[in-house]
Amino acid sequence: MDWADDGIVLSLHRHGESAAVVHLLTREHGRHAGLVRGGNSKKQRGILQPGNEVHASWRARLEEHLGTFTVELLDGHAARVLTDPGRLAAMSSACSLVDICLPEREPHPDLFASLQAMFSILPEAEWAAAYVAWELSLLAELGFGLDLSACAATGVVDDLIYVSPKSGRAVSRDAGAAYREKLLPLPQFLIGRGDAVGDAVSEGLRLTAYFLERHVLTPQDKLLPDARSRIARSS
Repeated sequence: MDWADDGIVLSLHRHGESAAVVHLLTREHGRHAGLVRGGNSKKQRGILQPGNEVHASWRARLEEHLGTFTVELLDGHAARVLTDPGRLAAMSSACSLVDICLPEREPHPDLFASLQAMFSILPEAEWAAAYVAWELSLLAELGFGLDLSACAATGVVDDLIYVSPKSGRAVSRDAGAAYREKLLPLPQFLIGRGDAVGDAVSEGLRLTAYFLERHVLTPQDKLLPDARSRIARSS
């Protein structure tokens, strides 16, 4: 059993003295693990940084086996954010969430593309907004997408400032006035009507955290990545 595919490094764990078990998000084969011989060497550790894009070849005697990877670096995304704590936290958080949330060996080519695109934006000024938007795309990929296009109660498309914690749909100012204490704030940059400034990024992170925890993490007895808490402080 063997295949070759492009992948993004999600995590690695030492195995024995010199090898490492590496998890990749591959374009066509989903989240996939494999043993990299010499993965703890100085040369390989530079390639196997979470967030880096690699070309991987996987081989195993049987499909259900762990198998082995050989990898070549395609794009060193991690090196471009290594000196910036906020951007590095966003990259680490995204890799951890994919590693936690996705089942193994289930193709998610759209998520691969969205993660790749988000990493390309991290060096830019709008990196924090791009990260929050990516978490929305992760929720959608997992089947829990939010509908922020119109008010859940009235259907209007203007003055949308809340999100229903039950339905994940937007709510207008007027329709939500009586229930505002129970509704989640809707940052306007997520619907193209404002910039990710002030508390907007923090509100966006709280919004996506609520649905990630409710639908994905809590049922698996998992927690949000530690790195994620550093994003709002650095944005």
